Amino acid sequence: MIYLALSVFFSILLLINFRLHARFGVNTFQAILINYPVCFLTGLVFLPDNQHFTLNFSEPSTPWAMLLGVGFVITFLLSGASTQKVGITATSLANNISLVIPVIFSLIVLKSGQKFDSWNYLGLALAMVAVVLSTLKREEKSDNQVKNTSDWLLPMAVFVMYGITNTTFNYLNVKYVTASGNTIPFTLTIIAGSIIFGGIVLIIRILTGKERIELKSVWAAFPLGIPNFLSFYFLLKALDAFQNNGAFVLPIYNISVILGSAIIALIFFHEKLTNLNKIGLALAVLAIGLISYQGFL
Repeated sequence: MIYLALSVFFSILLLINFRLHARFGVNTFQAILINYPVCFLTGLVFLPDNQHFTLNFSEPSTPWAMLLGVGFVITFLLSGASTQKVGITATSLANNISLVIPVIFSLIVLKSGQKFDSWNYLGLALAMVAVVLSTLKREEKSDNQVKNTSDWLLPMAVFVMYGITNTTFNYLNVKYVTASGNTIPFTLTIIAGSIIFGGIVLIIRILTGKERIELKSVWAAFPLGIPNFLSFYFLLKALDAFQNNGAFVLPIYNISVILGSAIIALIFFHEKLTNLNKIGLALAVLAIGLISYQGFL
């Protein structure tokens, strides 16, 4: 459980970073793209002495891992566009509900880890409800309301991309990482794909005059990139520890991040919770207990 707890902790740190960007005038788009080299350097620091990193394209996992890195960047960019066009609520729901895709894939296709009983399935169902209720927020009307029906395709794209990337992440971990134990080299390969793609996007935007590098964004990439790598790394370790049972690990991870971030937002940022949010958080605690009671026993 320690790996899962650490992954949740560093994921919450990421959310705190994003929450502080507006306060300090940080360009989040630039910070996201620049954070990937910081992720990579962090991984090199944690690389064990008996392991090394090379982009070996003769290895079948390398191109898939790099494509996954591209997928993560696209998902981040879609999330930003969806937040601006449709709003935080719809985007957050699309992100969190997407956990159903890797969970079903893990149960039906991978068939790894513990067998689910009726209590586990009830917990999984409650987790879906908890995610919806705990992320619903009242959004004030503004000039940034949806003006085009096609804009709703953005949160649908976020849902699909988050589901695909998380499912691929779990699958590649099962197929290539668990047996070899090369968790950090594999993670670095994913990040290398993100660096290459993100660098191309940033250079194009700079050359076309749409972006100009801001020093704040460069500095903000460091507190973003370090927990970003560590959340990746410890989630892989958590999947390893639970026999790659994504149906067990991912719901607990997801709703634990929601619970933790809600508590942080309440205490430090004074964000108010609606009654539905409170019900959702209570259901999240119950869902964690039902999904993982065998592990606790």
